[in-house]
Amino acid sequence: MSFEKGDVVVLHDEHSEFDGEEGEITQVMETMFGDPNYTIVFEEGQEAGIPEDQLDLVEEADDEDDDDEE
Repeated sequence: MSFEKGDVVVLHDEHSEFDGEEGEITQVMETMFGDPNYTIVFEEGQEAGIPEDQLDLVEEADDEDDDDEE
C-alpha cells in the first residue's frame, strides 16, 4: 500500500521512540531502488526514511456517509 503526503499513519518500529504513535506524512521520497520512504511528523518530533512496511493507515471514521445510505 502506498501512502500520500497528508495521510495519518501509525508507526510500527520497536527501535523508534515513536513506535505505536500516530503521525502525519509530510514528505514522500523514493530510494534508488524505487521504493517509497516517508518523513512523518509526530506531536513530539519527526522520523525520516521510514519504509511503508512499518506504517499502517489510520482510517478516519466518517459517520455522515453511513447516515446518508439509510
